[in-house]
Amino acid sequence: MSAAASHLVHLDWREGAAWLTLDRPGRGNALVPELLAALRARIDEARQAGAGALVLTGRGRAFSAGGDVARFAALSGDSSDLLDWSREIVGALNAAILDLLAFPMPVIAALNGPVTGGAAGLMLAADMVVMSEEAFLQPYYAQMGFAPDGGWTALLPSRIGTARALEVQYLNQRLSAADCLRLGLASETCPPAQLEARVRARLATLAEMDAGTLAVTRANVWNEERRAAVARDLERELHGFLALIARPQTRERMQAFLAPLAAGEGRR
Repeated sequence: MSAAASHLVHLDWREGAAWLTLDRPGRGNALVPELLAALRARIDEARQAGAGALVLTGRGRAFSAGGDVARFAALSGDSSDLLDWSREIVGALNAAILDLLAFPMPVIAALNGPVTGGAAGLMLAADMVVMSEEAFLQPYYAQMGFAPDGGWTALLPSRIGTARALEVQYLNQRLSAADCLRLGLASETCPPAQLEARVRARLATLAEMDAGTLAVTRANVWNEERRAAVARDLERELHGFLALIARPQTRERMQAFLAPLAAGEGRR
């Protein structure tokens, strides 16, 4: 991890657990290669240090806005550059998801705000999800003309059912924190100010359990064969993403999505 990227993901230790915080709040913690490289390095650091659990959260109003649409749009004039960038970013996201699935101890997502696009993969790779009542989950792929990545087709159907997962993506449905709780995507929801305390309570309970049992349980659930199957499905998502990202209609949809945001900046 480069020194320039190290500030994008912070690692703090609290009661034996590693807390990783995405820190790109000015861009909604949008995923870029530098942030994902920093995340993977921090995950590895926590693993090597023997963390009793891993907590992943974000700084600012959003957990993560997923891919940086403005960056995709800026590259859309050169299909070669756009494809190279897309391959890099989705490939790095896939690797980070697999790193989380392979982590030897429990993984908790503390969702401080919205989770959109490929950032869902960081949520879906967690064993437990504590969600602020202000957070929500939304795909945006069909609106943007992107192919789903981040586990929307590789992980979500097994969590909430195939038909429900397809409906959410076809219609770009927004799942509130309450919706996520009802569907089993969230373990609990809470007011924003209580998020850290609720996570700490879960960590305190985990600390009372036998660490060897926790490790074997996670290793047996996310065994090598199961992770290999997820890796194949994530690779399929990458190919689908590359097939759609450079189309003229996708460029037009990105521009339409960004136009109101640019107009709002101009009024400030």
